[in-house]
Amino acid sequence: MTPFLLLLLSTDLETWRAQAKSVNIVRDDWGIAHVYGKTDADAVFGAMYTQAEDDFNRIETNYLNALGRLAEAEGESKVIQDLRMRLFIDPADLKAKYAASPAWLKKLMDAFADGLNFYLATHPQTKPRVITHFEPWMALSFTEGSIGGDIEGINLGQLEAFYAGTQTMAVIKSDHPEEPRGSNGIAIAPSNTASKKGALLLINPHTSFFFRSELHMVSEEGLNAYGASTWGQFFIYQGFNDRVGWMHTSSGIDTIDEYLETVEKVKDRQFYRYAGRLRPMKTSTVTIPYRKADGEMAGKSFIVYKTHHGPVIREENGKWVTVRLMQEPVKALTQSYARTKARDYKGFLQTMELKTNSSNNTIYADADGTIAYFHGNFLPRRNRRFDWTKPVEGSDRATEWGPLHLLKDLPSFKNPASGWLYNTNNSPWSAAGENSPVQKNYPAYVEGGVENPRGLHAIRVLKDTRDFTLDSLLAAAYDSYLPWFEKPLPALIKAWDALPSSDPRRAKLAEQIAILRAWDLRWSVSSVPTSLGVYWGEELRKRRKLGPRGVNLDLAAYASEKASGQDLLECLGAASVKLEADFGKWNTPWGDINRFQRNNGDIAQQFNDNAPSTPVAFTSAVWGSLASFGARAYPGTKKWYGTSGNSFVAVVEFLPDRVRARAVSAGGESGNAASKHFNDQADRYATGNLRDVYFYKDQLQGHTEREYQPGN
Repeated sequence: MTPFLLLLLSTDLETWRAQAKSVNIVRDDWGIAHVYGKTDADAVFGAMYTQAEDDFNRIETNYLNALGRLAEAEGESKVIQDLRMRLFIDPADLKAKYAASPAWLKKLMDAFADGLNFYLATHPQTKPRVITHFEPWMALSFTEGSIGGDIEGINLGQLEAFYAGTQTMAVIKSDHPEEPRGSNGIAIAPSNTASKKGALLLINPHTSFFFRSELHMVSEEGLNAYGASTWGQFFIYQGFNDRVGWMHTSSGIDTIDEYLETVEKVKDRQFYRYAGRLRPMKTSTVTIPYRKADGEMAGKSFIVYKTHHGPVIREENGKWVTVRLMQEPVKALTQSYARTKARDYKGFLQTMELKTNSSNNTIYADADGTIAYFHGNFLPRRNRRFDWTKPVEGSDRATEWGPLHLLKDLPSFKNPASGWLYNTNNSPWSAAGENSPVQKNYPAYVEGGVENPRGLHAIRVLKDTRDFTLDSLLAAAYDSYLPWFEKPLPALIKAWDALPSSDPRRAKLAEQIAILRAWDLRWSVSSVPTSLGVYWGEELRKRRKLGPRGVNLDLAAYASEKASGQDLLECLGAASVKLEADFGKWNTPWGDINRFQRNNGDIAQQFNDNAPSTPVAFTSAVWGSLASFGARAYPGTKKWYGTSGNSFVAVVEFLPDRVRARAVSAGGESGNAASKHFNDQADRYATGNLRDVYFYKDQLQGHTEREYQPGN
């Protein structure tokens, strides 16, 4: 290292140490960091430092993903994935946007980078894979709660075929249904609570496990937010302060569109047709560095093409397809942070008016007793004569986006007469029961989704319940009913009842049918019919030749209305054989199959039937379980291990003078397998036994594990 760099590092260290003196960190007895700072920037500095203490690997990996630099760590196989990100992420552009950002936001981005860099400087034992120094502008690459966001929907194989002329990006196929991405959010009005004083909120994101840290950020400038913060982000993504709470879900709102571009080559240049004229394609060269097997670095260069709609992502029937989506990182980061400091509905609404939360619906509740549902946030106006679910003609001016819809134009509402509202990644047309928005009043592109089994379940537990408490809301969130089986199961039983007495299947399946006939459609770790029902549903899906996403209400309708009795019975027989082959008996309790296991701190861990694991009662969301556990067998295992679904879960009660909350995170707060907080929440997670949240300093008395400043 040159003397200049040493001097620079020494100067930075002194600056960081000075800021660290304005930060106090309290770790509670679950390892959760409560970060107190004089300013918001101090709280951000401390929050990033504590995140790095808990799991620097996930922070770095998230930014390798967000910046399109994953191949620098993981090799050539990630080049196309990085190219997909780099179609939208340009470091030079983000640096310029950082420089032009308002001063208050720049301070927060500076603190974000400084907190991470101070951690690295004081923890030389931590060896980054690629990013040895974080820069403030990097925060603009990751401004919402999910890595990639809308970009993840761009098919890597098609992208590779267009830009590389090959297609090695094979989709990893599983015989098991993919766990639905999304979340559950429920808000209860004071009129429907036992206290009649404050609203209640369920925060239940369904993501991959260990995707977010649990964090409390407090400053003397009005910040006091608690909840789930995605690793590497300096704001609470889903959570609450002492006055308001927010929960994000996703649904079928259309925030991204594809355009069919008519391309012509003129004198070695590519043009595209628009409004009767030819326009030159914008071209640039993107080089993706990657690490070779021997550890040396190499690179692949691609000439990428863009129209005014966006980058080209594939070819379709002789036309090039471009994609258009929201790209407002400064406003998006502003909105993500500003909502954590909102004090009431009016203040929260002001953050929503930025209209840059492109991937989410929002469930809202506050201490004034207001509950609200915001359907989406970023939604351009479109010409209704086009089918926006398909690529539209790019040469037609009529397919241009118009101004963004006003919030009042969307199927959003507050304080419904029902006294409750919810979303489970379904359409909003049932969000408040009979008091929901009416579909015919809105353009089709406002919502392309349908009802799902969790939605049916949510309505079931909400519509007839009165006088909710924190405990009864938690009970609703873990209600064990599985509505998917309501109609398919009677069809199966009817098929068995119709068998003649001489049919050998009557005797062979008699015990199974008897157990399923008596089943109350509720899961538990001791439930045999849950095991049999889930395995039967799986066999039915495979026979129907549906893909991993095919277990839904359509399959339920097929099973109950169209499937032959022979198919239904054969699937039950196959499920019984599968259970007996894997576990020695077909009548295996569900908890012997469905397991939570955390072996090490790696992001991609290996599962092992011989290693300790925890039984989980709740099932995949595809069967309508509100509490979601996306599990399957892995190479070398018979048991099923969960990797996604319930991650951070919280129930919150807003009273006029105080907020109460309970929460749990998958496994534990720390990514270090040697830490006592690596897996200390596993039993609570698996049973839905949420712990108390220590939101106020007086609650931390007797529950403080250690108190320190960054660098100590």
